[in-house]
Amino acid sequence: MTGVLAMGAAPPPGAHQVQLLLLQLGVLLLLAFCLGRLAVRCGLPAVVGELSTGVLLGPSVLGATAPGLADRLLPSAPEQAHLLDAVAQFAVVMFVGVAGSQMDMGMVRRRRGVLAKVSLSALLVPLGLGVAAGFLVPRALMGDSAQRPVFALFLGVALSVSAIPVIAKTLTDMRLMHRNVGQLTLASAAVSDAVAWFLLSLVSTMAVGALTAGDIGLALLSLAGFVAVMAFVGGPLVRGVMRRVNRVGDAGTAAATAAIVILLGAAACQALELEAVFGAFVAGVLISSKVDERLLAPLRSVTLAVLAPLFLATAGLRVDLTAMADPAVLLAGAAVLALATLGKFAGAYLGARLGRLGHWEGIALGAGLNARGAVEIVVATVGLRLGILTTATYTIVVMIAVATSVMAPPLLRRAMNRIEQTAEESLREAGTAPGGSDRVRQPLPETPIMADERKTP
Repeated sequence: MTGVLAMGAAPPPGAHQVQLLLLQLGVLLLLAFCLGRLAVRCGLPAVVGELSTGVLLGPSVLGATAPGLADRLLPSAPEQAHLLDAVAQFAVVMFVGVAGSQMDMGMVRRRRGVLAKVSLSALLVPLGLGVAAGFLVPRALMGDSAQRPVFALFLGVALSVSAIPVIAKTLTDMRLMHRNVGQLTLASAAVSDAVAWFLLSLVSTMAVGALTAGDIGLALLSLAGFVAVMAFVGGPLVRGVMRRVNRVGDAGTAAATAAIVILLGAAACQALELEAVFGAFVAGVLISSKVDERLLAPLRSVTLAVLAPLFLATAGLRVDLTAMADPAVLLAGAAVLALATLGKFAGAYLGARLGRLGHWEGIALGAGLNARGAVEIVVATVGLRLGILTTATYTIVVMIAVATSVMAPPLLRRAMNRIEQTAEESLREAGTAPGGSDRVRQPLPETPIMADERKTP
């Protein structure tokens, strides 16, 4: 017997494991909600407090001050950690897919030239700076089995990524998804991250063996093939299904259908050894112009209020800032953080100006794309597993992920306060934006966090 029914070979989770998982999810969500509200009261988006949840419950705070309690709540046993990771993976896939469904593809198509300039510049400038820094750092910060070119390229990739989930949550909390800068930021992050994941796959191959032209060609073919199939095959299929959903007019049917499309897109992308999050985003984009947005309101509410905070809280659990007590590590971390921030800001700003955007629009794009969040943590984990990074350099990369995610919202708010809202953005916010969409866009239902954010000066 094969399949799901043949479960005898692998014992199911025990009652204690299930109980502990439910307790973990409840505690993480409760603390994420409370810290998110606290962040809003302090004038910051909720994402800052939600990302801090894992830092407080992880080795940085709770693990250092009350190790017994930390081990009881979040034991390091692989089978327990994998259960929590599985829930977090589902949460991030759904959240990124829902974020993609808010894209105004009409605006993106009209400004594709600007998008290309911002995406490439925001990728190449920090990538180049990171590679250069990789050839200069002391050998002690390199993994025992890492070669200098591999380490340098890996550091460049680590500095060039952005975090679609954190960016999307920040834009949503700050009610900037309808703004042109918000749409360009999210689209640029998707393009940059697609290239960054491709480069990471090449670095991983280099770390474990020789990299051939065939490996590069296969990786490129997988990326291009996935986008082409989703556009020319997935697009018509999704269009036909969603038109039927629109005729039914049932929010439950629409939510279930959208979730299926997002999960299948993520699975297809993962099957090609690309990042599942990118597949979920592309699937969400396919949905964006095919369904009445009012029907997706329940799915968005659950995703934004439950799944997104849960993912951000679990992402912070991997952060261990106690290693920064070493002055040498702290100094190196500060230098790399400055380089990462400068590179992403300079790249995004340069691309924006080349695309004839204004000064403050360039700063806003730089602030938004600078958030690296959990994506950077995933990259750091890959580097540690492959022996490219030491524990100290892993901590540095994780510190960059947390710091850039925290500094992005206030800088983004300051820049957006200088950019006047256009008529097109007002129409998009009200739900009647032009741009080739065959549905009626409606404003998202407000969560209490969003309402408080709007009231915050």
